[in-house]
Order: sequence, then structure tokens, then C-alpha cells
Amino acid sequence: MTTETTETTTGGITVAIIPARGGSKGVPRKNVQRVGGIPLVARAVRSALAADGIDEVVVSTDDDEIAEVAEAAGARIVRRPADISGDSASSESAVLHALDELERSGRRVGVVAFLQATSPFIPSDALAAAVELVAGDVADSVFAAHETYGFLWSRTDAGEAAAVNHDASHRPRRQDREPHFLETGALYVFRADRFRRARHRFFGRIRIVEVPEWTAIEIDDEHQLRIARALAGLHDTAERIEVRAVVTDFDGVHTDDTATVDADGGERVRVSREDGMGVSLLRKAGIPMLILSTEVNPVVRARADKLRVPVLHGIDDKAAALRSWAEENGIPLAEIAYLGNDVNDLPAMAIVGWPVAVANAHPLVREQARIVLSRAGGNGAVRELIERVLPA
Repeated sequence: MTTETTETTTGGITVAIIPARGGSKGVPRKNVQRVGGIPLVARAVRSALAADGIDEVVVSTDDDEIAEVAEAAGARIVRRPADISGDSASSESAVLHALDELERSGRRVGVVAFLQATSPFIPSDALAAAVELVAGDVADSVFAAHETYGFLWSRTDAGEAAAVNHDASHRPRRQDREPHFLETGALYVFRADRFRRARHRFFGRIRIVEVPEWTAIEIDDEHQLRIARALAGLHDTAERIEVRAVVTDFDGVHTDDTATVDADGGERVRVSREDGMGVSLLRKAGIPMLILSTEVNPVVRARADKLRVPVLHGIDDKAAALRSWAEENGIPLAEIAYLGNDVNDLPAMAIVGWPVAVANAHPLVREQARIVLSRAGGNGAVRELIERVLPA
């Protein structure tokens, strides 16, 4: 994002507007569902803030939770009235309302970047390129699309298949065909003044900004949400994890999730000395750590004492315990990393800024994680996390 407000050739600032209403039928509370550990609306805000040429990011919403999440991510909030918040309301109506509110507050808008939070992988470089085309008066309207060589078909009223973009009797090789471009729905950039007149996102000189095909997923149902979560682990990278505290589960995180049991019922677990050194380094750096476990076995307390780390064990409601601990220590949940491995960790992972999974975590935990480590529980996973938290 540019550090100074810049007037473009269109005569005003460039504003990213993200419509995000609270109601959603296909995926309940869709705009605050997490992909890669980050709520969808926050992902859109972050993509906009990271794009060169964007002067301000605005989220238009009727929902308190969405407003809170978006504002925390760095957006300005415009409250959307009820008459344009229902299922039948168009995105264009929300953008027009946001423009009106901005201009009432003295912000003259020259270029609008309309982003959809339901597209979790908005490329900031493509957004910046689209802004440059409009701000430089090369285009009036720009949208994201990816190249496709697919053969498209439709169905007639009789149910028969009809070729759309090709001659069904002729099947040329890919290298002998001209590509088409499939609109992704992720981003649209246009002149504000001409959008007001057209009241639609396509007008005048229309151009395409190409994006990678893997970014094109739009979330309209639970299946697409799961696909997006699976993709996030492949494409979201963060070498440095910037947090003020680290909280971990015990079994399957500090241990390899196995135990030996003697004749008297006593348990022994396997832990990593490497993890112990990592915890020592974290402690020396003055970064608080907590072990949060549902287990009541004395081995949990013994290991915590060895590491000189506070422990809460025998905890059924991990999210409530974590909230309480964070409040007592004055640490925002957004600045906590939680390392888990199994489904009982999901509630705690859902409330922190950095949900992290060990390499061999349950699939649902991997889906919810912002980062999936390369090491398994009991095999240096805690050390790996700590090394990414501590400065080099």
C-alpha cells in the first residue's frame, strides 16, 4: 500500500471497497470463516493493503463481527443500511453507498478497487497492476481472469449439449487454439465517476489483468471452503511468525502421541530434547509460553516443570481457558500462536491470530491452521515453531 495519499489522473484517491454482509445461506457466517487461519474478510483487507496504489481500504457491512475483524485487519468500516443488505441486494449498490459515505466525509475518490472476500487468494500484484491501468487512464474498467483452453458447452431446452466456444466437429490441438479468459470474480477496478453513471462494473475501455488459475477459487459452498483451506497450506507462506506469546497442546505436540503403560498404570511418553532447548530460548527472550492440555496425567505437569513453563491441564474448554489466560496476561488473542494436533484443539485455534499445526496433525486441524509445520509432534515441532517466532 502506498504510504501517502496520491491523486491520480482520475482526480481523486484510490479506494478498495469490500462488500461483506452478515447473512449467508450457502456457508453460514461465510465472511468470517477462516482460510489459512485468517477470516476471509481479513484476507481481502490484507491483500488490498499489500497492493501498491491503494490509498484506503473500506469494508461495507451490516454485521458487528465482520466490522470488528475487518477493522482489526486495517480497514475503515462503512455501515450498510438494511435495504441493501439482503440476498437480493447487488454488490454495486454496496459500492455506490460506500462511495457516497466516503465523499460525505470529504474523501474524493477517483479509482475504485472492488474486491470480493469470498475469493481468498487475491493476488496483490495483479490488483496493483489493475489499479495502474485505470489510474494511468489506459483503461476505464479492469477485471481479473485466468487463461483457459477449455471446451465450453451449454444445454438446450431439450437437454441436448451445444458447443459454445468451438466447433464440435473440429478438435484442434491446444497449441493451435486461441485461449479464452475466465473471470475469477476476485477483483474489479474502475473509474469512480464513470461507475456512478453506468452503475455497473463493466464500461468503457475494458481490460483483463491475468492471474494464476489456482487463485480463481470462489467460496459459495462448504466444499469450496474445504478446497480453499487445503490450498492455503500450499500457497500461504510466512517464515516469521510475529506473536507475543506461544501456547501449545501437550500430547501429540510435545510428544509423538504414543505412551507406554507399566503394570501399575503409570505412563511414559517420548519428548524431544530439541524442543526443550527451544523452550529455553523462548523463555530467555521473555516471550510467555503456556501448555494447555485436556490430560490430567502427572507426566504433563512433570514435563512443564522441567521446561519451567506454566501449565493448565485437565481442561475441557480450551478456548475459554485460553481467553482467560490471555486476558490475565494482557496479551491480545490476535498476537498468540497456538500449536495443536487434534480436533480438541480446534476451538482454541479458532480464536488466535496464529493457529499452527504439527506436520502429522488431524486433517481438520491442518485445514484450520495458518501454518503447517514440517516437523511432527515429539520430533522437534515445538522447536520449529519457536525458531520462527524468535528473531534471527
